[in-house]
Amino acid sequence: MGASILSAPYFHNEEAAYEFVESRLWPSGPVCPHCGCVERISKMGGKSTRIGAYKCYNCRKPFTVKVGTIFESSHIPMRLWLQAIFLISSSKKGISANQLHRTLGITLKSAWFMSHRIREAMRSGDFSPFGSEGGPVEVDETFIGRDYTKKPKGEKKGRGYDHKNKVLSLVDRTSGQARSMVVDDLKAKTLIPILEANIAREARIMTDEAGQYKNVGQHFAGHAFTRHGMGEYVSKIDPTIHTNTIEGFFSIFKRGMKGVYQHCGHHHLNRYLAEFDFRYNNRKALGIEDQERAEKLLQGVKGKRLTYETTAQ
Repeated sequence: MGASILSAPYFHNEEAAYEFVESRLWPSGPVCPHCGCVERISKMGGKSTRIGAYKCYNCRKPFTVKVGTIFESSHIPMRLWLQAIFLISSSKKGISANQLHRTLGITLKSAWFMSHRIREAMRSGDFSPFGSEGGPVEVDETFIGRDYTKKPKGEKKGRGYDHKNKVLSLVDRTSGQARSMVVDDLKAKTLIPILEANIAREARIMTDEAGQYKNVGQHFAGHAFTRHGMGEYVSKIDPTIHTNTIEGFFSIFKRGMKGVYQHCGHHHLNRYLAEFDFRYNNRKALGIEDQERAEKLLQGVKGKRLTYETTAQ
Protein backbone atom coordinates (compact mmCIF):
# COMPACT_ATOMS: atom_id res chain seq x y z
CA MET A 1 0.00 0.00 0.00
CA GLY A 2 1.39 3.41 -1.02
CA ALA A 3 1.76 6.32 1.37
CA SER A 4 -1.10 8.81 1.62
CA ILE A 5 -0.54 12.03 -0.29
CA LEU A 6 -1.67 13.87 2.87
CA SER A 7 1.45 12.59 4.65
CA ALA A 8 3.70 14.67 2.36
CA PRO A 9 6.02 17.02 4.37
CA TYR A 10 4.69 20.18 2.68
CA PHE A 11 1.26 19.60 4.23
CA HIS A 12 2.70 19.68 7.76
CA ASN A 13 5.97 21.65 7.79
CA GLU A 14 5.98 25.37 6.98
CA GLU A 15 9.49 25.47 5.51
CA ALA A 16 8.74 22.45 3.34
CA ALA A 17 5.51 24.14 2.21
CA TYR A 18 7.37 27.27 1.09
CA GLU A 19 10.00 25.18 -0.70
CA PHE A 20 7.25 23.25 -2.50
CA VAL A 21 5.49 26.41 -3.69
CA GLU A 22 8.79 28.03 -4.71
CA SER A 23 9.78 24.99 -6.77
CA ARG A 24 6.48 25.25 -8.70
CA LEU A 25 6.27 29.02 -9.13
CA TRP A 26 10.01 29.66 -9.50
CA PRO A 27 11.30 26.58 -11.38
CA SER A 28 14.47 28.47 -12.42
CA GLY A 29 15.07 30.18 -9.08
CA PRO A 30 13.59 33.18 -7.22
CA VAL A 31 12.30 36.15 -9.20
CA CYS A 32 11.86 39.57 -7.61
CA PRO A 33 8.17 40.54 -7.97
CA HIS A 34 9.07 44.22 -7.62
CA CYS A 35 11.66 44.70 -10.40
CA GLY A 36 11.80 41.29 -12.12
CA CYS A 37 15.47 40.71 -11.27
CA VAL A 38 16.63 37.07 -11.13
CA GLU A 39 20.33 37.49 -10.37
CA ARG A 40 21.12 39.71 -7.37
CA ILE A 41 18.87 37.85 -4.95
CA SER A 42 19.74 36.07 -1.72
CA LYS A 43 17.75 34.32 0.99
CA MET A 44 17.48 36.24 4.23
CA GLY A 45 18.63 34.65 7.49
CA GLY A 46 18.39 35.43 11.18
CA LYS A 47 16.12 34.27 13.99
CA SER A 48 13.53 37.01 13.45
CA THR A 49 13.39 36.60 9.67
CA ARG A 50 10.12 35.17 8.41
CA ILE A 51 10.14 31.87 6.54
CA GLY A 52 10.77 32.11 2.81
CA ALA A 53 12.04 35.70 2.84
CA TYR A 54 14.42 36.89 0.10
CA LYS A 55 16.05 40.22 -0.64
CA CYS A 56 16.66 41.70 -4.05
CA TYR A 57 19.89 43.72 -4.14
CA ASN A 58 18.82 45.37 -7.37
CA CYS A 59 15.77 47.23 -5.98
CA ARG A 60 16.72 46.66 -2.29
CA LYS A 61 13.28 45.23 -1.42
CA PRO A 62 12.44 42.04 0.49
CA PHE A 63 9.84 39.59 -0.79
CA THR A 64 8.48 36.05 -0.52
CA VAL A 65 6.87 33.73 -3.05
CA LYS A 66 3.47 34.95 -1.76
CA VAL A 67 3.81 38.43 -3.31
CA GLY A 68 1.63 38.83 -6.39
CA THR A 69 -0.38 35.68 -5.71
CA ILE A 70 -3.61 34.73 -3.95
CA PHE A 71 -1.46 34.13 -0.83
CA GLU A 72 -0.32 37.76 -0.52
CA SER A 73 -1.00 39.41 2.86
CA SER A 74 -2.51 36.21 4.21
CA HIS A 75 -1.65 35.24 7.78
CA ILE A 76 -2.78 31.65 7.24
CA PRO A 77 0.22 29.25 7.19
CA MET A 78 1.30 28.10 3.74
CA ARG A 79 0.88 24.44 4.71
CA LEU A 80 -2.84 25.08 5.37
CA TRP A 81 -3.17 26.81 2.01
CA LEU A 82 -1.74 23.70 0.34
CA GLN A 83 -4.12 21.46 2.29
CA ALA A 84 -7.08 23.61 1.21
CA ILE A 85 -5.94 23.60 -2.43
CA PHE A 86 -5.72 19.81 -2.40
CA LEU A 87 -9.10 19.38 -0.70
CA ILE A 88 -10.94 21.73 -3.07
CA SER A 89 -9.29 20.41 -6.23
CA SER A 90 -9.87 16.74 -5.32
CA SER A 91 -13.50 17.09 -4.15
CA LYS A 92 -15.61 16.42 -7.24
CA LYS A 93 -18.58 18.45 -6.04
CA GLY A 94 -16.65 20.96 -3.94
CA ILE A 95 -16.11 21.41 -0.22
CA SER A 96 -17.95 23.98 1.87
CA ALA A 97 -16.35 26.81 3.85
CA ASN A 98 -17.81 25.23 7.00
CA GLN A 99 -16.02 21.97 6.23
CA LEU A 100 -12.73 23.78 5.57
CA HIS A 101 -13.18 25.72 8.81
CA ARG A 102 -13.57 22.49 10.80
CA THR A 103 -10.89 20.50 8.95
CA LEU A 104 -8.16 23.16 8.91
CA GLY A 105 -8.88 24.68 12.31
CA ILE A 106 -9.29 28.23 11.00
CA THR A 107 -12.18 30.66 11.42
CA LEU A 108 -15.23 30.38 9.17
CA LYS A 109 -14.56 33.86 7.78
CA SER A 110 -11.00 32.86 6.85
CA ALA A 111 -12.19 29.60 5.29
CA TRP A 112 -14.78 31.45 3.20
CA PHE A 113 -12.24 34.00 1.97
CA MET A 114 -9.62 31.32 1.35
CA SER A 115 -12.00 29.25 -0.78
CA HIS A 116 -12.88 32.29 -2.93
CA ARG A 117 -9.19 33.06 -3.45
CA ILE A 118 -8.62 29.48 -4.55
CA ARG A 119 -11.58 29.69 -6.95
CA GLU A 120 -9.98 32.79 -8.42
CA ALA A 121 -6.83 30.73 -9.04
CA MET A 122 -9.00 28.16 -10.84
CA ARG A 123 -10.17 30.79 -13.32
CA SER A 124 -8.73 29.99 -16.74
CA GLY A 125 -7.12 32.60 -18.91
CA ASP A 126 -7.50 30.46 -22.02
CA PHE A 127 -10.05 31.94 -24.43
CA SER A 128 -9.14 29.90 -27.49
CA PRO A 129 -12.30 29.07 -29.47
CA PHE A 130 -13.96 25.69 -29.07
CA GLY A 131 -14.49 23.49 -32.11
CA SER A 132 -11.54 24.94 -34.02
CA GLU A 133 -11.04 21.61 -35.81
CA GLY A 134 -14.63 21.49 -36.98
CA GLY A 135 -15.75 19.23 -34.16
CA PRO A 136 -19.05 19.31 -32.28
CA VAL A 137 -19.62 21.82 -29.49
CA GLU A 138 -22.58 21.34 -27.17
CA VAL A 139 -24.37 24.47 -25.96
CA ASP A 140 -26.98 24.61 -23.23
CA GLU A 141 -28.18 26.75 -20.35
CA THR A 142 -29.38 26.06 -16.84
CA PHE A 143 -30.84 27.93 -13.89
CA ILE A 144 -29.52 27.98 -10.35
CA GLY A 145 -30.59 29.72 -7.16
CA ARG A 146 -32.27 33.12 -7.08
CA ASP A 147 -30.98 36.33 -8.61
CA TYR A 148 -31.77 38.92 -5.94
CA THR A 149 -30.58 41.71 -8.24
CA LYS A 150 -33.73 41.12 -10.28
CA LYS A 151 -36.12 39.89 -7.59
CA PRO A 152 -35.08 41.36 -4.20
CA LYS A 153 -36.11 39.73 -0.95
CA GLY A 154 -39.76 40.37 -0.18
CA GLU A 155 -40.85 40.44 -3.82
CA LYS A 156 -42.84 37.56 -5.23
CA LYS A 157 -40.74 35.32 -7.43
CA GLY A 158 -43.49 34.90 -10.00
CA ARG A 159 -43.70 32.20 -12.61
CA GLY A 160 -40.99 31.13 -15.00
CA TYR A 161 -37.25 31.52 -14.56
CA ASP A 162 -36.72 35.27 -14.58
CA HIS A 163 -35.94 35.26 -10.83
CA LYS A 164 -33.19 32.63 -11.19
CA ASN A 165 -29.48 32.96 -12.01
CA LYS A 166 -28.87 32.00 -15.63
CA VAL A 167 -25.80 30.01 -16.67
CA LEU A 168 -24.62 29.34 -20.23
CA SER A 169 -22.15 26.49 -20.74
CA LEU A 170 -20.23 25.10 -23.70
CA VAL A 171 -18.55 21.70 -23.98
CA ASP A 172 -16.07 20.90 -26.74
CA ARG A 173 -16.46 17.17 -27.34
CA THR A 174 -13.09 16.88 -29.09
CA SER A 175 -10.99 18.28 -26.24
CA GLY A 176 -13.41 17.42 -23.41
CA GLN A 177 -13.23 21.01 -22.11
CA ALA A 178 -16.08 23.06 -20.63
CA ARG A 179 -16.54 26.82 -20.38
CA SER A 180 -19.31 28.45 -18.36
CA MET A 181 -20.50 32.01 -17.77
CA VAL A 182 -23.29 33.90 -16.07
CA VAL A 183 -25.67 35.63 -18.52
CA ASP A 184 -28.33 38.28 -17.96
CA ASP A 185 -30.96 36.62 -20.11
CA LEU A 186 -31.42 33.83 -22.65
CA LYS A 187 -32.40 35.91 -25.66
CA ALA A 188 -30.74 35.18 -28.98
CA LYS A 189 -29.34 38.73 -29.20
CA THR A 190 -27.52 38.09 -25.90
CA LEU A 191 -26.31 34.54 -26.53
CA ILE A 192 -25.22 34.66 -30.20
CA PRO A 193 -22.38 37.21 -29.65
CA ILE A 194 -21.12 35.09 -26.72
CA LEU A 195 -21.14 31.96 -28.88
CA GLU A 196 -19.34 33.76 -31.71
CA ALA A 197 -16.64 34.92 -29.27
CA ASN A 198 -16.08 31.44 -27.82
CA ILE A 199 -16.70 29.02 -30.71
CA ALA A 200 -14.88 28.74 -34.04
CA ARG A 201 -16.99 29.29 -37.14
CA GLU A 202 -16.11 25.84 -38.49
CA ALA A 203 -17.64 24.10 -35.46
CA ARG A 204 -20.88 22.08 -35.45
CA ILE A 205 -23.26 23.30 -32.75
CA MET A 206 -25.41 20.85 -30.77
CA THR A 207 -28.36 22.22 -28.78
CA ASP A 208 -31.86 21.35 -27.69
CA GLU A 209 -34.91 22.81 -29.44
CA ALA A 210 -34.92 26.11 -27.50
CA GLY A 211 -36.04 29.05 -29.64
CA GLN A 212 -32.97 31.20 -28.98
CA TYR A 213 -30.88 28.75 -31.03
CA LYS A 214 -33.20 28.79 -34.04
CA ASN A 215 -30.82 30.76 -36.29
CA VAL A 216 -27.50 29.80 -34.70
CA GLY A 217 -26.60 27.69 -37.76
CA GLN A 218 -26.15 30.89 -39.77
CA HIS A 219 -23.06 31.74 -37.71
CA PHE A 220 -21.34 28.33 -37.72
CA ALA A 221 -20.64 25.41 -40.04
CA GLY A 222 -23.66 23.48 -38.83
CA HIS A 223 -26.37 23.25 -36.21
CA ALA A 224 -28.24 20.15 -35.08
CA PHE A 225 -30.66 19.73 -32.19
CA THR A 226 -32.78 17.22 -30.34
CA ARG A 227 -36.36 17.70 -29.17
CA HIS A 228 -36.31 17.17 -25.43
CA GLY A 229 -39.95 18.21 -25.18
CA MET A 230 -40.86 15.20 -27.29
CA GLY A 231 -38.69 12.81 -25.31
CA GLU A 232 -35.86 12.74 -27.89
CA TYR A 233 -32.45 12.97 -26.25
CA VAL A 234 -30.35 11.33 -28.98
CA SER A 235 -31.22 11.67 -32.65
CA LYS A 236 -32.41 8.39 -34.19
CA ILE A 237 -31.00 9.49 -37.55
CA ASP A 238 -27.55 10.56 -36.30
CA PRO A 239 -26.51 9.36 -32.80
CA THR A 240 -23.84 12.09 -32.60
CA ILE A 241 -26.62 14.66 -32.26
CA HIS A 242 -27.27 15.11 -28.54
CA THR A 243 -26.47 17.32 -25.55
CA ASN A 244 -25.89 14.49 -23.08
CA THR A 245 -22.28 15.54 -22.42
CA ILE A 246 -23.23 18.99 -21.22
CA GLU A 247 -26.17 17.59 -19.25
CA GLY A 248 -23.62 15.42 -17.41
CA PHE A 249 -21.58 18.53 -16.63
CA PHE A 250 -24.69 20.28 -15.29
CA SER A 251 -25.54 17.28 -13.11
CA ILE A 252 -22.20 17.59 -11.27
CA PHE A 253 -22.53 21.37 -11.06
CA LYS A 254 -26.03 21.25 -9.57
CA ARG A 255 -25.23 18.48 -7.12
CA GLY A 256 -22.36 20.60 -5.84
CA MET A 257 -24.26 23.88 -5.73
CA LYS A 258 -27.38 22.43 -4.11
CA GLY A 259 -25.86 19.70 -1.97
CA VAL A 260 -22.58 21.28 -0.81
CA TYR A 261 -22.76 25.06 -1.22
CA GLN A 262 -26.55 25.42 -1.02
CA HIS A 263 -26.56 29.23 -1.33
CA CYS A 264 -24.71 31.46 -3.79
CA GLY A 265 -25.03 35.18 -4.46
CA HIS A 266 -25.25 36.35 -8.07
CA HIS A 267 -21.97 38.28 -7.78
CA HIS A 268 -20.09 35.15 -6.63
CA LEU A 269 -21.49 32.69 -9.16
CA ASN A 270 -18.77 33.32 -11.75
CA ARG A 271 -16.13 32.00 -9.33
CA TYR A 272 -18.12 28.87 -8.55
CA LEU A 273 -18.44 28.26 -12.30
CA ALA A 274 -14.66 28.63 -12.61
CA GLU A 275 -14.27 26.00 -9.90
CA PHE A 276 -16.51 23.43 -11.58
CA ASP A 277 -15.02 24.18 -15.01
CA PHE A 278 -11.52 23.68 -13.64
CA ARG A 279 -12.23 20.29 -12.07
CA TYR A 280 -14.15 19.13 -15.15
CA ASN A 281 -11.36 20.25 -17.50
CA ASN A 282 -8.76 18.47 -15.36
CA ARG A 283 -10.71 15.32 -14.51
CA LYS A 284 -9.55 11.73 -14.20
CA ALA A 285 -11.18 10.81 -17.52
CA LEU A 286 -8.59 13.06 -19.19
CA GLY A 287 -5.77 11.31 -17.33
CA ILE A 288 -5.35 13.88 -14.54
CA GLU A 289 -5.24 12.56 -10.98
CA ASP A 290 -5.86 14.52 -7.77
CA GLN A 291 -2.23 15.43 -7.06
CA GLU A 292 -1.60 16.66 -10.60
CA ARG A 293 -4.85 18.64 -10.53
CA ALA A 294 -3.79 20.34 -7.30
CA GLU A 295 -0.43 21.27 -8.83
CA LYS A 296 -2.19 22.70 -11.89
CA LEU A 297 -4.29 24.81 -9.54
CA LEU A 298 -1.14 26.00 -7.78
CA GLN A 299 0.19 27.25 -11.13
CA GLY A 300 -2.85 29.53 -11.35
CA VAL A 301 -2.21 31.50 -8.14
CA LYS A 302 0.09 34.03 -9.82
CA GLY A 303 -1.28 37.47 -10.72
CA LYS A 304 -4.67 36.88 -9.11
CA ARG A 305 -4.64 38.98 -5.96
CA LEU A 306 -8.04 39.18 -4.28
CA THR A 307 -8.89 41.31 -1.25
CA TYR A 308 -11.64 40.61 1.27
CA GLU A 309 -13.36 43.92 0.51
CA THR A 310 -13.71 43.18 -3.22
CA THR A 311 -14.74 39.57 -2.56
CA ALA A 312 -17.44 40.40 -0.03
CA GLN A 313 -19.16 42.98 -2.23
